Amino acid sequence: MLFIGVDTGGTFTDFIFFREGKFKVLKVSSTPKNPAEAVLIGLEEIGGEGRRIVHGSTVATNALLERKGAKTALITNKGFEDVIEIGRQNRERLYDLHYRKPETLVPRELRFGVGGRINYRGEILEDLEEAEVRSIVEKLKSSGAESVAVCLLHSYTNPVHEMEVGRVIREELGIHVSLSHEILPEFREFERTSTTVVNAYVSPKMEGYISYLEKNLKEKDSLNIMQSNGGIISSEVAKREAVRTVLSGPAGGVISALHIGKLTGFERLITFDMGGTSTDVSLIDKAPTVTTETKINGLPVKVPMIDIHTIGAGGGSIAWIDEGGLLRVGPVSAGAEPGPVCYGRGGRDITVTDANLFLGRLVPDYFLGGRMKLHPERVNEPLRGLAGMLNTSPIELAHAIIEVANSNMERALRKVSVERGYNPENFSLVSFGGAGGLHAVFLAKLLGIPRVIVPPNPGIFSAMGMLLADSVKDYSLTVMLKGSETNYLSLEELFQPLIERAIEDMEKEGFTANDVLLDRYLDMRYTGQSYELTVPFSEGYEETFHREHRRFYGYSHDRDTEIVNIRLRAQVSTPKPVIPSFEEKAPERNPEALLGSTNSFFEGNTVKTEVYKRESLRWGNRIFGPAIVVEYSSTTVLPPGSSAEVDKFGNLIVEL
Repeated sequence: MLFIGVDTGGTFTDFIFFREGKFKVLKVSSTPKNPAEAVLIGLEEIGGEGRRIVHGSTVATNALLERKGAKTALITNKGFEDVIEIGRQNRERLYDLHYRKPETLVPRELRFGVGGRINYRGEILEDLEEAEVRSIVEKLKSSGAESVAVCLLHSYTNPVHEMEVGRVIREELGIHVSLSHEILPEFREFERTSTTVVNAYVSPKMEGYISYLEKNLKEKDSLNIMQSNGGIISSEVAKREAVRTVLSGPAGGVISALHIGKLTGFERLITFDMGGTSTDVSLIDKAPTVTTETKINGLPVKVPMIDIHTIGAGGGSIAWIDEGGLLRVGPVSAGAEPGPVCYGRGGRDITVTDANLFLGRLVPDYFLGGRMKLHPERVNEPLRGLAGMLNTSPIELAHAIIEVANSNMERALRKVSVERGYNPENFSLVSFGGAGGLHAVFLAKLLGIPRVIVPPNPGIFSAMGMLLADSVKDYSLTVMLKGSETNYLSLEELFQPLIERAIEDMEKEGFTANDVLLDRYLDMRYTGQSYELTVPFSEGYEETFHREHRRFYGYSHDRDTEIVNIRLRAQVSTPKPVIPSFEEKAPERNPEALLGSTNSFFEGNTVKTEVYKRESLRWGNRIFGPAIVVEYSSTTVLPPGSSAEVDKFGNLIVEL
């Protein structure tokens, strides 16, 4: 079987595949108008039969960010049509006098209220009238709605009314329907409504995208989709529940880092994924950090996701001067077209990539393994023009662009570590993405991180995560129980319906009950609190909660607890390629590894910098900075004072 991981980015679409016992990589320029075209071009070049393809897609993410999803309607209880617009009283930017809340995905004229009421115990207080539902369906017909979200009060305790509404819509309209008890069976009406609406908004786009891919794949190919929680699901599930794929690409990088960390013995990691348009960072403390508090473009999405912080800083980020005359970098990106000036595709705005090239930290002859030509001469004129506006020299401006970009990324790294109570000095930085190696060592120095790990093929590292991910499904249910009124055995019984559903879903995916590993969790809080901590479910769950509360907030007390939600994660290990390794240490470096030297700018000086070929380095080889390590998918810069050693698995371990 041929394993293929595919990760669609803003600039490149990355492929990694396992053939003849070796990993091979491919980068194809992304096709923003139809991302599937780049995927199919790459798959055609790779070839093969009976391929197992795992894909991290940006379709759902882009539909949300660009507001180009399906025309969506909302059906809820009468009097609650505006919950999605009212939201919470929290202001995102308290002191911004010009701040305006993002517009809702569903305009007022497409929000409909229906009778019928179920209370928090699941008891029917008022029956749902089918005639009223059919009246709303008639309005939907004339509205041109392409998708419908249904979110009724307390449907997580009794979904009978939601199921009836969904049945009528499917019978009469045949369009996509998202039911909140299937997407997020939890309390908090605003977040549940928002998540269900997001799913309804992006799922038709995702369904069309996946169907187009499947139509053009070979008969014996299989297609799985990466989720934001770090697991994979079948393409059929992804069509229905596309909200679970919103951050699937970045999640792949975290899963790869977790795997590499286990192999190398470094299990406390901060991941740094710098691509062409954005940078994604996350923290792994033996396991990825998972959150249900994600917001995307201002919209709450409460399904479990790996906690990833994203900023608009990448190789394609454009340098510009603000109204106050200060240099800024990003978040606007040159993207794949026209791209940085040095790509020679008509770009006129100086980017981070152009600055790195001007400073001699990118070697034109070895960019993308020499397959893509860079044009250093085209950078000079626009860089001089921008430098003149700031009354500085081109070399100083290029260095300043890198410093500003590094400052932006340093803040992102602090957000996932220092601001959450973790000391970066106790972690290793895993650097990947096409541009990550150009900046990682500088960032590690700024944060006091003692070690940088640069895996082989770092520019394809997120795609690698697609091949290493297991099949994962998350389930939850609001139970709202006082700690003094329940116990371990009672909670075990409440988990049973979730376990049965999980096993049934996994069997539909082709697995057996014996294959499924189940992890159970509780969302707990003290009585009177508004938010919860998620803790593993065990006989000592109360003590675990007190301990976690002390760790997060510095205190605990003897107030009664509440169990708000129960959570279940079902996981099945999938077939994976074996990470290749060296059989023995090399006594000395291969002479072919040294490609030559170049002049690079570091700390105010131009210095001679050796250039090494990554593929020729072997286990035990050591390199001292200043040095540049080039490979097909990325470039790694070792500034003066740093050194790197190749480990058994081909990782560059940079010690600071």
